[in-house]
Amino acid sequence: MPPDRLLTNWPFPAYAHVPGKTPHPHSDPKGHRHPTPDVEPSDAELWRRCPAYLHGIDLFDAGYYWEAHEAWEQLWHAVGRRGPDAEFVKGLIQLAVAGVKHRQAMPESMRWHAKRATELLPACRKPIYRGIMVDVLIAGAMDVAAGDWPATWLLPIVGNLAT
Repeated sequence: MPPDRLLTNWPFPAYAHVPGKTPHPHSDPKGHRHPTPDVEPSDAELWRRCPAYLHGIDLFDAGYYWEAHEAWEQLWHAVGRRGPDAEFVKGLIQLAVAGVKHRQAMPESMRWHAKRATELLPACRKPIYRGIMVDVLIAGAMDVAAGDWPATWLLPIVGNLAT
């Protein structure tokens, strides 16, 4: 059973984009053109107030890896693309890309992106960051880097945080 959604008022796209298998969401006329909530730079401690971050978590947990990447990439730009917070967000992006590569049946690329995530996620230097149990997330990424995508993978969110 999927977890409670964190951003309940934002819909999911019509399909999970997989490059080479589905229409590109924005450049193909048949694309789903799923918008991402606007993002403003904010302190990592205020993550519950960042719709793009929350929607990225919802998308990832529901298997919309390409779309999660897009949501988090906006946040990565908004936080300045440098520093511990940006590296943590980039680690999430790399995990989402690993999910896309899994869907594309590109195991070496999937493992490479998961390994890159394991290098970026510890930048926050906290056991819980942006509501995520970092060590649990890194352990999951390490498993993917060493093997294969799990049958079910939900981000290790602390508690019930549905908004």
